[in-house]
Amino acid sequence: MVYIDGTDQSVTAAQYAVCLASFSSAELIALYVINTRAVEDLLKARIFLRDEQVEYEHDMEADAQRYLNYVNELAIKKGVSIVKKRGRGSVNKEIVNAVNEDQVDLLVIGELSRIRSRRDEFYDEAERAMRTVTCSVLIVKDEDRVWEMYESLA
Repeated sequence: MVYIDGTDQSVTAAQYAVCLASFSSAELIALYVINTRAVEDLLKARIFLRDEQVEYEHDMEADAQRYLNYVNELAIKKGVSIVKKRGRGSVNKEIVNAVNEDQVDLLVIGELSRIRSRRDEFYDEAERAMRTVTCSVLIVKDEDRVWEMYESLA
């Protein structure tokens, strides 16, 4: 399973996951989680109004579909079949649930962002998921090398 969040790092992770799936003939699942928990927190803090929340969630749905379609295209170009999944809620919980439901044996994620404080570390949902999933986790780095590997696939 590869976790997609719309960052360049997650797209690099998707390219690497396509390579792994191609080399090992594994089934690949792409997961995008719409972080509704963060939006609810913004609403509670009165940063968003209810109408803005609905509009923002609609935008996040569109982003999820766009990125999942892009990853699907990456896989199809290399002859890899992929299952697209979308979750809603807390990113950490949704990743852990998806890993358990689909009996995933490897979670592939993009390079983690630089932690500037303990607070940032606590709130990094991908890192929390990495630490709590029951399967192995692969963190993908070196965008240029991954791109070369992806491009070299038949």
